[in-house]
Amino acid sequence: MEVLSNAQNLFRITKIFNFCLFLFKINVIMGNKADRNIQVMGIVNLTDDSFFAGSRNLRADGTFDEELFRGRIVNMLESGSDILDLGACSTRPGSESICEEEEWRRLEPALNILASEHAGVKISIDTFRPSVVSRAFDIIGPFIVNDVSGGCEDMWRLLGQLQLPYIAMHTRGTPKNMQTLTDYDNVTEAVREFFEGIAAEADRHGVKDWILDPGFGFAKTVEQNWQLLREMAVLQEFGKDILVGLSRKSFLFRPLGITPADALPATQVADFIALQNGADILRVHDVSEAVRTVKLYRLFNGVNN
Repeated sequence: MEVLSNAQNLFRITKIFNFCLFLFKINVIMGNKADRNIQVMGIVNLTDDSFFAGSRNLRADGTFDEELFRGRIVNMLESGSDILDLGACSTRPGSESICEEEEWRRLEPALNILASEHAGVKISIDTFRPSVVSRAFDIIGPFIVNDVSGGCEDMWRLLGQLQLPYIAMHTRGTPKNMQTLTDYDNVTEAVREFFEGIAAEADRHGVKDWILDPGFGFAKTVEQNWQLLREMAVLQEFGKDILVGLSRKSFLFRPLGITPADALPATQVADFIALQNGADILRVHDVSEAVRTVKLYRLFNGVNN
C-alpha cells in the first residue's frame, strides 16, 4: 500500500510539474511575441436586433441609416480600426435567420458607400451564404469572409475559386438552438478537433489564408467560455491567426449582474487575457478601448510601442 501511495504521489507531482512547465512555456512564448501584428476589427451591424443596441445601423422601421453608418465608419477608422466587419444578419443566441434577399437589401447600400468613400479599407463580411459573398465581391472586390456556420461545400468551393481570406468559427447548430448543444466532454478539445477538420477542408479546396475563431458565446455555457479562454493557447498549434469575439457578450455580463451596455470594462479584461493567450485579432464594438488594451498588453510584456 505504501509503494502504491508513493507511486500515486509521484504521478500527481509529475502531472503538476508538466502542467506548470506548459504554462511557463506559453507565457514565455507569448511574452516574446507581444510585438506581433495585432489587429482590431470594428463591428458594424446592419441589423435592428443585434444584442448590443449601440452597434445597430438600421432604424426601428428596418431602413438603413446612412448618416449613422457614415459617422460610425469614420469614427472607427479614426480610432484605429484595422478591419471593418459588416453583418446584416443577426446571430445573437435565439435569433431567427433572415432570408437572403433581406440580408442583401441591408448590405448592398453599405458596400456601395464603402466602395465609393473608403476604397482600400480592409473589409470583412459576416455571412454564411456563398451567394452573398459573390454579390459583395462584384461591388468591393476581395474581402474577408467571416462565416459563423463553419463552412459548407459551396462556400469552400467559392473561397478556393476567389482566393478570399476566411474566418472559420466553431459553433454547433444554429443561433436559434445552439445554446441547447453544449454537451462537451471537454470544450477546448472539441474546438481543437473542429479546427483539425477545418484545416483539412481548407487544404482540400486550396484555401491557404484562413483565420481561426474559437466561437466564444456560440454553443457554449458561461463556464465553457471561460475554460476556452483560459486554454485557447493550444489553438496556436495550427499556425493561423486567432480571432476572438468577446465584446460585451453574456458570459461576461451575466455573472456580474449587468447588461451589455455596462460590459465594456469586462470586455477589456477578457480581451487582455485573450491577447496573453495568443489572440491576433480583437473583434469589438469599441475600437478606441481595444486599441488601448493592446497598448497596455504590450507594455505589460515589455514592448513599448
